[in-house]
Amino acid sequence: MSIRVVLAEDSVLLRQGVAGLIRNETDLEVVASCADLPELLTAIGDHRPDVVLTDIRMPPSRTDEGIQAAEHCRVNHPAIGVLLLSQYVDARYVRALLGQGTDGRGYLLKERVADVGELVSAIRAVAGGGSVFDPKVVEALVRGRDRRGNVGLARLSTREREVLAEMAHGLNNAAIADALVITQRAVEKHINSIFAKLQLGQDGGLHPRVQAVLTYLAGDAP
Repeated sequence: MSIRVVLAEDSVLLRQGVAGLIRNETDLEVVASCADLPELLTAIGDHRPDVVLTDIRMPPSRTDEGIQAAEHCRVNHPAIGVLLLSQYVDARYVRALLGQGTDGRGYLLKERVADVGELVSAIRAVAGGGSVFDPKVVEALVRGRDRRGNVGLARLSTREREVLAEMAHGLNNAAIADALVITQRAVEKHINSIFAKLQLGQDGGLHPRVQAVLTYLAGDAP
């Protein structure tokens, strides 16, 4: 069964380009393309897609339409995943998105669209209820908390920060080991250390631990 996607982007060229990339995937189907928030909300109601792939800033106000769409889905269609695309890392938008919960939510920079594999992988992950966040977003949140003097993050080593970014990107332990060219045992040790330093509960499932880390980075420590 195909993953049904509603796409929203006010740039005609980018909208057509992304739609073309998605249509090349046998398990993905674009059921509607929209240029503004009213069109998007109508399409969501008409098609009940598996995933909404949307720009954050669109007409009519070009401010936080993507966040509004995510909130609309949370309230009216909680099973629909939402993947936000943004040209910039804006912690306000990340916090607003995470404040709605992290299941089936993602935030990617538009520069990632050029990597077809990364984009479609993110769509699939969000459709399955997972969380996908651009590593640059995580890095910005880490820096922001460091500037506010967070003791826990300040204690993380460089390698632990790298592992944290890969976790937030949705990789499991084996994939993190491959990406960083270290052993899975080393990954496990780093993850245990990260949770200890951040005073977070340790959960054996992938999504809960990603959610805990992202929620911590975007908001207040539990």
